[in-house]
Amino acid sequence: MENMFEDAEPAFAYKSDNELKKAFWMFRAMGFNQLVGLGTSAILNAIKWKLPVNPILKNTLYNQFVGGETLEKIGRVADKLAAYQVDVILDYGAEAKTGEANFDLTKREFIKAIGYASSRVNVPFVSLKVTALASFGLLEKLNPFFRMNAAGFSMDTTQLTESESREWLNMTDRIFQICEVAMNKQVGVLIDAEESWIQNTIDYITMRAMQMYNQKRVTVFNTIQLYRHDRLAFLKASHAAAGSLGFRLGVKLVRGAYMEKEAARAADRNESSPIQPDKSATDRDYNAALAYCLDHLNEISVIVATHNEFSSLYTTAKLREQHLPANNGKVFFSQLYGMSDNITFGLAKEGYSTSKYLPYGPVSDVIPYLLRRAQENSSVAGQTGREVELLRREMKRRGFTTF
Repeated sequence: MENMFEDAEPAFAYKSDNELKKAFWMFRAMGFNQLVGLGTSAILNAIKWKLPVNPILKNTLYNQFVGGETLEKIGRVADKLAAYQVDVILDYGAEAKTGEANFDLTKREFIKAIGYASSRVNVPFVSLKVTALASFGLLEKLNPFFRMNAAGFSMDTTQLTESESREWLNMTDRIFQICEVAMNKQVGVLIDAEESWIQNTIDYITMRAMQMYNQKRVTVFNTIQLYRHDRLAFLKASHAAAGSLGFRLGVKLVRGAYMEKEAARAADRNESSPIQPDKSATDRDYNAALAYCLDHLNEISVIVATHNEFSSLYTTAKLREQHLPANNGKVFFSQLYGMSDNITFGLAKEGYSTSKYLPYGPVSDVIPYLLRRAQENSSVAGQTGREVELLRREMKRRGFTTF
């Protein structure tokens, strides 16, 4: 079992020779931090100047990390993954939208995605970002007014203007509509974590949605970023509040995707950073959060969303200790599409409930997501090197020359 992530052949069996080569050279390029930095700046400038960069992105980052432009087009990817017992988490690549009309359009797209998911056997979840459905400024304004303890949670909205109050009601209504459709169609909704200065508001909305829709089964999952030093305590407080109010807690555990942005903002504002002092502290809290969830599976369902091999093996070992089957309906694994295939396919081969987080949408909509993936791979120590080595091993097995 300890070697389930070492075999490159099953990890890349779903990739054609051409796809394998493209992935190898993509990750090699990501290994050069300076190159990624220059490329990111060039892409952002090209977008600002309205240069035609979409075709370049589509043939590189987009094809590696995104399933397709529409639900219909990602069906091919979902079918390919299903053949290897790998599920799909649908992620409509919309974030930081503006205007009520755009928010309503995005809501309809999420509901469409839920309908699509309910029609397929290997799409148990959809993911959404609250910033695709609500004003960032409104989320930020409310952020200081969220309160939670073991007895429950609350949000003070009395400081909102009349128009902001209407926005707030519209926004919560959109999210609750999405969650209600998902509950009725038995599809899970994963609400993404975002920047710390809007996360309290997102946590409040998500807790309300869980209270409403996690009565009989877990429909709604909150995302907890353990690169924040306060999130382990938040997980425990969320569990206590769920127990007090009588609903099941759903959590997706991640390390986090906004570290550099968070640290830069805190420094600019001369504020204490919400980020852990180092990676070892993040790893410690992530594994402690895993242990806490696995010790309370009667009340918590957990998605282990990680590219970390130790955390994945730690979870499988804990499940064996508790004599729980691999596919137990309460513990799910997930990795991003285009990354850590050795973990995904290794877990699936052993019977664990495992998925790929599969974004879709027009190139222009998913550019922020693509740039985060490039930066994440270049900045996480060992991540890119591990991908390159596994790809190199499989290319060699297939008889290709690598450098």
